[in-house]
Amino acid sequence: MSDGFVWTKLGKVFDPVDHPGRDWMASFAQAPATLIRDDHVRVYFSTRPAPDANGQFKSYSAWVDLDRRNLTRVIRVADAPVLELGETGTFDEFGTYPFSAVDTDEGVLACYAGWTRCESVPFDVAIGAALSTDGGTRFEKLGSGPIIGLSPDEPFVMSGPKLRRFGDVYYLFYIAGTKWLMHAGRAEPVYRIRMAWSEDGRTWHKHGAHLIDTAVEEDEAQASPDVHFHDGRYHMFFCYRYSTDYRGHARGYRIGYAHSDDMITWHRDDALAGMHPSDEGWDSEMVSYPHVFSVDGITYMAYLGNGVGREGFGLARLEARP
Repeated sequence: MSDGFVWTKLGKVFDPVDHPGRDWMASFAQAPATLIRDDHVRVYFSTRPAPDANGQFKSYSAWVDLDRRNLTRVIRVADAPVLELGETGTFDEFGTYPFSAVDTDEGVLACYAGWTRCESVPFDVAIGAALSTDGGTRFEKLGSGPIIGLSPDEPFVMSGPKLRRFGDVYYLFYIAGTKWLMHAGRAEPVYRIRMAWSEDGRTWHKHGAHLIDTAVEEDEAQASPDVHFHDGRYHMFFCYRYSTDYRGHARGYRIGYAHSDDMITWHRDDALAGMHPSDEGWDSEMVSYPHVFSVDGITYMAYLGNGVGREGFGLARLEARP
């Protein structure tokens, strides 16, 4: 490969502030993930109400339907979150984010990350599963606990699930925390991309190793491992950042790229990704949480801009591949 992917940005497509009247959706539209339907594209995202009196957020997952003939046009927005938050003490008591879904013979199967709050660090995350039998409008959890547990080499922050089905096998790409760094009075998580597979979408087998090498520093944090298959090869777009001081332009999220023939050995080449922050506007500080999908012969990337989705998500159209 030599020349990279070429994308044309279509602008910000969805911002919660443009759709008032939902107190659970005051800001943020994070981690877009799609299902393709006959006349629309359903985009799941995670959003937040205003913070509570202590400045603490919750997160809910929901959807917006985009016109299949014009993906920059919003035609419907969910009236309620797709999932209830968990009971007291469960792993998803305080939030669901991110959320990823695929169609199955039983309904729409989803994996999601559930938040809980901690004392020595601000949060922990685990991955749960849910099923929809109404086409993806509302989901019921498969249980009150996570589907993938912690382990000696994955001790915390199991998050960022991206659910895929290639052939008869389900694949779950996710992130696992490696350390918490204390910096400037804050606990900052470091995480790396991992993978598991399943024959039934319920029982998962972990690969048990990092998939993507680090690039900007040893403690680089990686997220949103989004994999698609094209022309006999697996392609992964993901995002990465420095471990500290990453909330601005200089050390904030960027979108990376890797390819693989077997989903085990990945070759990272971020220079091919082709998606960068704009000179100004809603995605001028960072770009992150890519999701690549194809509709009617055209491939798109949904992605987040400044503040990791604080102002919503946007789209880009693929013009050329390497």
